[in-house]
Amino acid sequence: MSKRAVKIIPSTINIATHLPAVSTRKRRVAAYARVSTDSEEQLTSYEAQVDYYMHYIKENPAWEYAGLYTDEGISATNTKHRDGFNQMIADALDGKIDLIVTKSVSRFARNTVDSLTTVRKLKEKGIEVFFQKENIYTLDSKGELLITIMSSLAQEESRSISENVTWGQRKRFADGKVSLPYKHFLGYKRGEDGLPEIVPEEAEVVRLIYRSFMNGMTPYRIAKMLTEKGIPTPGGRIKWQSTTIASILTNEKYKGSALLQKQFTVDFLTKKRKINEGEIPQYYVEHSHDAIISPDEFELVQAEFLRRKSLGKKYNSKSIFAARIVCGDCGNYYGSKVWHSTSKYRRVIWQCNHKFDGECRCSTPHLYEDAVKEKFLSACNKLYKNRDEILENCRMMQDILTDCSEIDEKQQAVWQEMEIVAELTRKYIMENSVTAQNQDEYNEHYNALVERYNREKAKSLSLQKQKEERLAKRDLIGGFMLELSRRKELLTEFDDNLWVSIVDNVTVFHDGRVVFTFKDGTKIKI
Repeated sequence: MSKRAVKIIPSTINIATHLPAVSTRKRRVAAYARVSTDSEEQLTSYEAQVDYYMHYIKENPAWEYAGLYTDEGISATNTKHRDGFNQMIADALDGKIDLIVTKSVSRFARNTVDSLTTVRKLKEKGIEVFFQKENIYTLDSKGELLITIMSSLAQEESRSISENVTWGQRKRFADGKVSLPYKHFLGYKRGEDGLPEIVPEEAEVVRLIYRSFMNGMTPYRIAKMLTEKGIPTPGGRIKWQSTTIASILTNEKYKGSALLQKQFTVDFLTKKRKINEGEIPQYYVEHSHDAIISPDEFELVQAEFLRRKSLGKKYNSKSIFAARIVCGDCGNYYGSKVWHSTSKYRRVIWQCNHKFDGECRCSTPHLYEDAVKEKFLSACNKLYKNRDEILENCRMMQDILTDCSEIDEKQQAVWQEMEIVAELTRKYIMENSVTAQNQDEYNEHYNALVERYNREKAKSLSLQKQKEERLAKRDLIGGFMLELSRRKELLTEFDDNLWVSIVDNVTVFHDGRVVFTFKDGTKIKI
């Protein structure tokens, strides 16, 4: 048997670079530079990196300069918002780059998953990354192990930095130090002492928003009004949004107080934030800075917010009488109707919205707006005659409503139970992961723990709602007391703000009786 002839066919492609083995073409090399913040010191570092890499690549005779990609003032914990980085990777995958040079693993990415995913994606296309500080070439046989180790270290560095920043923020919160996002916060600027300082022109806009709301306008209508007036938004935009108005109307900083740590960062890598629902401490600082809106007026607005929310679609912003006058027959609200709309006898009347619905029609009479105003004046003047007694009763009611100690004790017990169940669940899951168990029994027990936790969570939410309702009622009474104590003489003219501030509802009966129910619960028949 003759000896087999084996002919060796030499490789024509470099396994590392994917370039022809005998190719004399220079490697197309790009650099990536990034700084984490926009501080002056870091910008100097950024400019130095740009200058360095341009010379570094051009001075290597085997390399061809393929560009410099940069990101400025961007964190590397994920790659979602790094435009320069993402453009570089896209160009590399399109065949425009053979080698990427960067300072270190931490400059490339501080997230192990992002780093390895990107490197492997490039590796599949024969594109190499060179990390100078660690002296790592990713197409080297030991490159991926080193990258994994270095990326993990960089990720822990990011975690440490994030925790230090968080600790610093919470320390400032605990010390009562208030800082506002001034570029997007209407009415204040940073003062010389570092505290919020009122901007008079912007403060007037804030006061206009509060007045308009208490005059019956919705956040949507207020936003439309400000847009039409050409008043810029807190962020300098032309068009206002109703959500911006609602935020201004409910932000306690306008009354000179500050609730700190309303949100917190859930994951230092994704930077995902969530509303603080009790997971971490909050800090409430009273009289932290000068107020634009008086505390009493602010509480009136919050109470009105809750009232409108409870009414839902029944609320109508076109009139201060909307969703306030109630039919004594069916319990529905009165609505406005226009009689003789095209003649000189045009009149606006209020009658039950369901007066002619169904077989049993309501027998309650209609009312003219002037009549409602006259009856309101009579009711208020009757109220003022017993003002001192009513104010004393209101103070007693406020004291009772303010004392939420019983609710707080129940809430504390529920939270403790939730913690116990959460710990039992965690231990049960760990036990299942290390010891073989009957999975049907495991799932049954696990589901029972979840159900137990959800029951306690529902109790917690119910107790929280009870407390909010009590405090909202207290604030309503506070606003009523404020308006009642302000008036020293009997009323002679109708006052829109007074109506909104002290009237809860007006019930009209079929025999013409009208009963005013005020926000402290006092009823006066006219």
